[in-house]
Amino acid sequence: MKSAEIREAFLRFFEEQGHTRVASSSLIPGNDPTLLFTNAGMNQFKDCFLGQEKRAYTRAVSSQKCVRAGGKHNDLENVGYTARHHTFFEMLGNFSFGDYFKRDAITYAWNFLTSEKWLNLPKEKLWVTVYASDDEAYDIWTKDIGVPAERMVRIGDNKGAPYASDNFWTMGDTGPCGPCTEIFYDHGADIWGGPPGSPEEDGDRYIEIWNNVFMQFNRTADGVLHPLPAPSVDTGMGLERISAVLQHVHSNYEIDLFQSLLSASAKAIGCTNDAQASLKVVADHIRSCGFLIADGVLPSNEGRGYVLRRIIRRACRHGNKLGAKGSFFYQIVAALVAEMGEAFPELKSQQAHIERVLKAEEEQFAKTLEQGLKILEQDLAELKGDVVPGDVVFKLYDTYGFPMDLTGDIARERSLTIDEEGFEREMEAQRVRARSASSFGMDYNSLVKVDVATEFTGYTAHSGSAKIVALYKDGQSVDVLSEGEEGVVVLNQTPFYAESGGQIGDCGFLQAGAARFDVRDTTKTGGAFLHHGVLDSGSLIVGAPVETHVDADVRHATSLNHSATHLLHAALRQVLGEHVQQKGSLVDSQRLRFDFSHFEAIKPEQLKALEDIVNAEIRKNSEVETEETDIETAKQKGAMALFGEKYGDSVRVLSMGDFSVELCGGIHAARTGDIGLLKIISEGGVASGVRRIEALTGAAALAYLNAAEEQLKEAANLVKGSRDNLIDKLSAVLERNRLLEKQLEQLQAKAASAAGDDLSASALDVKGVKVLAVRLDGQDGKALLALVDQLKNKLGRAVILLGSVHEEKVVLVAGVTKDLTGQLKAGDLMKQAAAAVGGKGGGRPDMAQGGGTDAGALDAALALTVPFVEQGL
Repeated sequence: MKSAEIREAFLRFFEEQGHTRVASSSLIPGNDPTLLFTNAGMNQFKDCFLGQEKRAYTRAVSSQKCVRAGGKHNDLENVGYTARHHTFFEMLGNFSFGDYFKRDAITYAWNFLTSEKWLNLPKEKLWVTVYASDDEAYDIWTKDIGVPAERMVRIGDNKGAPYASDNFWTMGDTGPCGPCTEIFYDHGADIWGGPPGSPEEDGDRYIEIWNNVFMQFNRTADGVLHPLPAPSVDTGMGLERISAVLQHVHSNYEIDLFQSLLSASAKAIGCTNDAQASLKVVADHIRSCGFLIADGVLPSNEGRGYVLRRIIRRACRHGNKLGAKGSFFYQIVAALVAEMGEAFPELKSQQAHIERVLKAEEEQFAKTLEQGLKILEQDLAELKGDVVPGDVVFKLYDTYGFPMDLTGDIARERSLTIDEEGFEREMEAQRVRARSASSFGMDYNSLVKVDVATEFTGYTAHSGSAKIVALYKDGQSVDVLSEGEEGVVVLNQTPFYAESGGQIGDCGFLQAGAARFDVRDTTKTGGAFLHHGVLDSGSLIVGAPVETHVDADVRHATSLNHSATHLLHAALRQVLGEHVQQKGSLVDSQRLRFDFSHFEAIKPEQLKALEDIVNAEIRKNSEVETEETDIETAKQKGAMALFGEKYGDSVRVLSMGDFSVELCGGIHAARTGDIGLLKIISEGGVASGVRRIEALTGAAALAYLNAAEEQLKEAANLVKGSRDNLIDKLSAVLERNRLLEKQLEQLQAKAASAAGDDLSASALDVKGVKVLAVRLDGQDGKALLALVDQLKNKLGRAVILLGSVHEEKVVLVAGVTKDLTGQLKAGDLMKQAAAAVGGKGGGRPDMAQGGGTDAGALDAALALTVPFVEQGL
């Protein structure tokens, strides 16, 4: 079976068992800052397992795209050198949220793997592991399924702590956890390796192909395991591994999916396809890079972008090692799209963008490589001894992408060695930092948990009646809130919109008789809406009825900005290209802020085009329509998903005419004409490959334009002109100013020349050298430079330091005649003097400039000149 056929068979099998087919989520985890990348099929269902989210189904199946190339799960350094490590892989998984448990999960896995209708694997080739104390799973395997005891392995706590085992899964230090049972395939006695749990388990004979995780307990901070009320199932089977088994090969790189990528890589590089490790690296890396870019990641120096940059550069290094000339990596994208574009259409739609990003990064890396070589040459020139320190090797690796072996090759040409142990220490320190940064750093038991969901009525109402279902103070559940106390109120229904998708939460108030609770923000956890605020008067009691009142004016202004954001997003894709993806947004009642992926600054004419397009759509006054549907139907309608939103089975499709169709649960205008006007007030970069636009709408935009009009009038009055001739008047003023500045410079030069004659007479003689250190307030650096040159000519053998307080800053210029620069350097004198006035400076041996901010220390700085000369001669 081909890989694509196996993927479809898995999904179809579980659909027949009542599972809902769920599309792969993005590689950028939605609403989950604890993960660098999606690295398992269960990531998108985490809130379901935690009990914070309820979906329309209790059984799911998916083929999830995953990346493990940074943070806790990092396989990068092994890729290309082992049979089964990848930066990108597909995880086939079936999931139960409080529905079936161990018996059904085990039975499903066995039937799919061994039945003739499906994969038809020989039963005698399969081995099974269970957690040492999980007798229930052991009995199901041996008594119900019939796996003989000699092919069953119990794995205990083999990682140095209680419940730290290959067969015990945890989400973090606290939270859901439980035993696992894994299925292994025996490749046969001709392959070295032993069964799981044996000393030879790391061999290639016995390969894990399926893992069933039974979320059975909740572990609290004290280490105690508490049975979960609704045990769940999370399974995973790597598509690449099972494809290798079914295609009778021992390496994932030999499966059909990789063969086409290896051939395309060899062609792009111009080498033979002889299963070289470097070629495998390139073929693997094109998958992770292509999918990451398609999901909106761009190369940068931090976070996800940094990991992407490392992967691209690693691929480029290995391509160069195989003889690649110029840019080659981007040429393999077409083969990736041909192989996987059918299952993942985002590759097809983003192909041109992926190629452009990869090509630009390759070209940048070529320049960086050249810079790194220069740095290495400098480090080697200053080296004492014959060993290149590990921190130098690591700096070149981490900053410039130099592999250790490249640094080693250059070192060997100079009869040097490198400190490999020191390099490995630096690498391990980096891994520790990465693991720490990416681990689950929260106690899941400390989260606010509300069993009931809040019904949201805010799409059609600003007020209504509700009942208090929970109260919280200082994060703890309470029965009563008293006057003056801050807290959180949870209602059975509410018109208050909870912060999501960039739109801020609603504000307003809750009224219960004489009690009034001022709502300052609204957020959401699971299905519950949390009203944050202060009890202004009276008291609130759980179970009491309340009247809800949203601030309608703030809500209305916010909704206009939110609708304008959708129009702006569509216009950006029209003007800049379909590679534009939302990277974040903030929508409140004052303005809108929209972050998006783009690789260069937006030109003024493009900004004007954006405004024109959006305002044209506003003038069309199209109806803003919403429709509740399933995610697949929404995608067929062309709806785009927005960054930072998590979508369930039922989604809300927002349409503005035929111009914008997006998934959005936010509050919006009734018609585009309600927005009135959009005015862009700023555009700039916020990160590598990410731009930001800020804009105003409606009354705020009009106020902005009125203020600009007033400033225009004031400027016209200042130059005694009008709006019609303001440009001509300003041009005349600027030209006259330029002529006056030129005249002033000429007068200052004459004054400096005259001063030079007077100053030269006050120079001191220090060991046969004329030394002059003088304060000339009001002179700028240009005038002081000219004066130093003049004084050097007049004094002959001389050292000069001139200082000035000009426009509230200290300006310093030092000069040394060339016959003295072997002993005294102007740059050294400047470093001392500039430091004395709280600044910096430097320059050539004969001339240097600097400055600072401490005008009171200028005289002391000038006084350093004579001691400097005395010590240097």
